[in-house]
Amino acid sequence: MTKVLVLTEARDNQLRNVSFEALAAAGTIAAGGEVVAVAFGANAESYANQLAQYGASKVYVVKNSELDQYTPDAYTQAIAQLVNEVAPDAIVAGHTAIGRDVAPRVASRLGLGLVTDVTAVEAGPVFTRPIYAGKAFQKRKFNDGKVFITIRPNNIPVGEADASKTAEVVTANVEIKDLRTIIKEVVRKTSGKVDLSEAKIIVSGGRGVKSADGFKPLEDLADVLGAAVGASRGACDAGYVDYALQIGQTGKVVTPDLYIACGISGAIQHLAGMSNSKVIVAINKDPEAPIFQVADYGIVGDLFEVLPVLTEEFKKVLA
Repeated sequence: MTKVLVLTEARDNQLRNVSFEALAAAGTIAAGGEVVAVAFGANAESYANQLAQYGASKVYVVKNSELDQYTPDAYTQAIAQLVNEVAPDAIVAGHTAIGRDVAPRVASRLGLGLVTDVTAVEAGPVFTRPIYAGKAFQKRKFNDGKVFITIRPNNIPVGEADASKTAEVVTANVEIKDLRTIIKEVVRKTSGKVDLSEAKIIVSGGRGVKSADGFKPLEDLADVLGAAVGASRGACDAGYVDYALQIGQTGKVVTPDLYIACGISGAIQHLAGMSNSKVIVAINKDPEAPIFQVADYGIVGDLFEVLPVLTEEFKKVLA
């Protein structure tokens, strides 16, 4: 029987959606076997019921105070000890800032196989991941040995929660020592009302937005759509918005249901971060802009004229 361990993430005392996607991926990998989840921090136990409803048959709760905030040393030690205790055949985590950081550390320490940025999981299991900045896809399969995978948010379908399901809750004790990093205070610079990496809709601006004030029409549209606001590296380099909003090869990689690119030319570095979006709408004055080559819908025009019209029309539709 295959056993899969899922590393969950929470933010502001709420489980992130990628945790449920990881459970769905684990269910495919387990193929009728056991799906086990682990939650970290002071509120870990409160997540158990929700994790059970999305497929976990057992939830390990780790309340060590050193894990209330993420640090590489503490989480690497804790996860390595849990893997040895649980003895899973596979470990699944989100391809988030934490997952990208801790997965290779744990895999290296324990000698595990590692597949990152997985966008699809098939029975076998077979893992699909993008390569060459999203121009091609690679399929990977491990015939033996344990494997650690990270899944890209917004790619693995999540089933409906089953309120009738429960999970065995196990308190896990881990020993954490010799920490080189200690979090004294967290000053969070938010990227908006909606988490950019998990947003279903993103309104993104480039150099064509022209200024920090130029992002106001994008924010107005995002508010109407319940969307997150993103930006190209060019807009961030110009100082229009913070780098926390950057989407691209050197920023966040996103796969929303709808991506609205405003004043973005479509440099390959930016396309690497958003070209797998399900529907792409491009707004640009230049009809030859490369962004139109990947767009499902294109609007050739001044974004400052187009966006207010779109915003008003969406208000009518969504009223």
